[in-house]
Amino acid sequence: MFSMILADAIANFGGALGAGIAAIAAGIGIGKIGATAMEAIARQPEAAGDIRSNMIVIAALVEGVALFAVIVSALAIFIQ
Repeated sequence: MFSMILADAIANFGGALGAGIAAIAAGIGIGKIGATAMEAIARQPEAAGDIRSNMIVIAALVEGVALFAVIVSALAIFIQ
């Protein structure tokens, strides 16, 4: 009985920790993408359109991976 309660608590903690790490990592990744894109635009203003469109695509991919990680973490909490 106690081991099942402990296993549930560990799964809930792991899921919450995983979701938090995924959100923090996505924020750091998108911040890095934005910073380097602005630096690249400052160096080559004529390429601003291409850099901006690539930045948006990469940011969307980072957000997709983060959302996937949060869903997996939620599954760890609710499905046991």
